[in-house]
Amino acid sequence: MEVSKEQIAQLLADRGYVAEEQIVMSVYLARLLNKPLLVEGPAGVGKTEIAKVMAAALQTDLIRLQCYEGLDAAHALYEWNYQRQLLQIKLEEQSGKSIEEKEANIFSENFLLKRPLLQAITHHQQPVLLIDEVDRADEEFESFLLEVLSDWQITIPEIGTIEATHIPQVILTSNRVRELSEALRRRCLYLYIDYPDFAKELDILQRKVPQANEQLAREICAFMQEVRKLRLEKVPGVAETLDWATALAEMHFDHLDKDLIESTLGVVLKDWQDMRQAQDSLQELWDKVGVVAKIG
Repeated sequence: MEVSKEQIAQLLADRGYVAEEQIVMSVYLARLLNKPLLVEGPAGVGKTEIAKVMAAALQTDLIRLQCYEGLDAAHALYEWNYQRQLLQIKLEEQSGKSIEEKEANIFSENFLLKRPLLQAITHHQQPVLLIDEVDRADEEFESFLLEVLSDWQITIPEIGTIEATHIPQVILTSNRVRELSEALRRRCLYLYIDYPDFAKELDILQRKVPQANEQLAREICAFMQEVRKLRLEKVPGVAETLDWATALAEMHFDHLDKDLIESTLGVVLKDWQDMRQAQDSLQELWDKVGVVAKIG
């Protein structure tokens, strides 16, 4: 399915995603060249949303592989349904079938649990495969993943080699917890998404949380711009901005004050040392909020 750059821009806009030309072009080229797109950037800046928009653009399914430390090929590819296999063995005890026939039955696709990578290459149409937070997986898994992305086939010893019916459109995201290999980077197109500036964050907030009034929205974005300048352990992203705006709007607040900020900091900051630092700097932050909110 052909999708123009203008259509991708419109799909992003329709989902309330504020995208610069670089983001639109990266998504378009990944589709045009059918190459994986590696999206890096801090947590909470909208990397995963890129895959959702791509799936919408292609009118197909989104298959997600969430990476984590210790993830191995079995959990990413397939597992056997041991409970069903044991039950089937019990049912066939008196069947008179040979051992070879019984093995062929229980090691068939009927007893195979398809995990995201196998789901993606056997999908009935080209899906979008989101490999989320690939930097959290081990280097060994990254090497295995590179092989799959190159060959688009998977060998299951009991069944044989399964080749892709449709090559998925792949989006990989990384928070830069560790440096990815040069081999994986060369395989992909690259996009970096940083924290937004005041104008972009305000635009995002007003699209996503329209119930927040103008003053509250501007003050929230101004505070977020300033708090990110502190030396924090876990810098809040746009996701925290939207959560905070939604919470305050639902409580019918129409502006910020120091007491309100202090009592709701737990929505924005998720580390006790960051909380302490922000509380110690609250007067300085508050003094800057009004200036930034007015100037923009």
